[in-house]
Amino acid sequence: QVQLIESGGGLVQAGGSLRLSCAASGRSAGSYAMGWFRQAPGKEREFVAGINRNGISTYYVDSVKGRFTISRDNAKNTVYLRMNSLKPEDTAVYFCAADPQVVTRTQATYWGQGTQVTVSS
Repeated sequence: QVQLIESGGGLVQAGGSLRLSCAASGRSAGSYAMGWFRQAPGKEREFVAGINRNGISTYYVDSVKGRFTISRDNAKNTVYLRMNSLKPEDTAVYFCAADPQVVTRTQATYWGQGTQVTVSS
């Protein structure tokens, strides 16, 4: 099992940047595929980005391609989400997720508690 703790959320103006971090702890934390999801008020949770266990393969939802970058440092058991050119529609609670195989739009086994990102216009 793995525990996930997100950090780095906050309030930023449109066009600004934030970097979210997700610290993973527990047994074999570095052997999990990781990802980020978000949930805006009144909307369903949405997949944002995923990364495989060795960090070579990354994938994104179309709405964030070219603006967001997911990366990981397995030595630190940490996954990051760099968010540039933020838009008000990026406002949401962002959740870190992990899975022994792959994190996709419909698959993730472990979840963090979430961190709020608010983008003002």
